[in-house]
Amino acid sequence: MKHFLIVTSHANKFSELADALGRQGAAEVTTTASLQEVMADLSAATPNLVIIDEEVDGTSGLKIARAILMKNAMVNQAVVSSLSPQEFHDTAEGLGIMAQLPPEPDAAQAKVLLDILEKMP
Repeated sequence: MKHFLIVTSHANKFSELADALGRQGAAEVTTTASLQEVMADLSAATPNLVIIDEEVDGTSGLKIARAILMKNAMVNQAVVSSLSPQEFHDTAEGLGIMAQLPPEPDAAQAKVLLDILEKMP
């Protein structure tokens, strides 16, 4: 079974995405609310995908993505960002982020993420 980890202080904002990932991906979806919890979770097991909110407990999503990359470069990541696609690309370059998500991700984004994961080796 796949495991998706959502990093957010606002779990309700991700409820539609989480439900769709669970249904469509036959996956376990868990939520954590801080950088420290993410690091502890990564020490226990490597999720198939980490989805990071734009800001979590006062820490930017891109800073969390960088910390995850430094701990385990093999973790697939998607980050919520209100930046334009070009600004996001320029800012996130080198972090290995597989997708930018809109501020209110929904079931459509779940399908996009699952499609990307399916095509990955």
